[in-house]
Amino acid sequence: MKTIAIDFETANEERGSACSVGLAWIEDGVITRVEERLIRPKDMRFSHFNIAVHGIRPTDVEDAPEFPEVMDEFVDEFREATMIAHNAAFDFSVMRASFDKYRQSYPSLSYFCSVKMAQRVWPSLPSHKLNIIAHHLQLRFVHHNAAEDAVVCASAAIAAAKSLALQHVRDIPAKIGMVAGRLHAMGYEPCTMRKR
Repeated sequence: MKTIAIDFETANEERGSACSVGLAWIEDGVITRVEERLIRPKDMRFSHFNIAVHGIRPTDVEDAPEFPEVMDEFVDEFREATMIAHNAAFDFSVMRASFDKYRQSYPSLSYFCSVKMAQRVWPSLPSHKLNIIAHHLQLRFVHHNAAEDAVVCASAAIAAAKSLALQHVRDIPAKIGMVAGRLHAMGYEPCTMRKR
């Protein structure tokens, strides 16, 4: 069972405008691999707001592959993996909208949200944004760099599993009352929390 943290950056307010993806693989409680790819959005429209957030400009991605080509490199690894994103509703809506834009079916995978996880595991934190989690875990990173965000997301899941005395990150949802989301060829189900 593979566990992969994922983070997307977008070129504009549209979910289907992915311009970068970061991935961090977790095996036996450690991050074993990190990948980052720039993505050329189909319409190449970048908003000033998004550029100010992540620093990626049209000139950075003009020679990059488009979403399907980037996903082709990883999609076999996504199949039947457990994936994690910090604010999974956003990242998996980017994935779905980007697959939709190219009329491609979704890979079959389950996912959970490290924001919801952090809220249950560290309820006393003032916020559960990624930079606050990184500070709590004493991690230095460049926020809104997709690879670094994926690494902090993965690190948060590893730390949460340890604090819950769990052997595997993928066991976190059952312990905290989270229902993992699912992506599949017919659609998706969101990641949710059971009421206590």
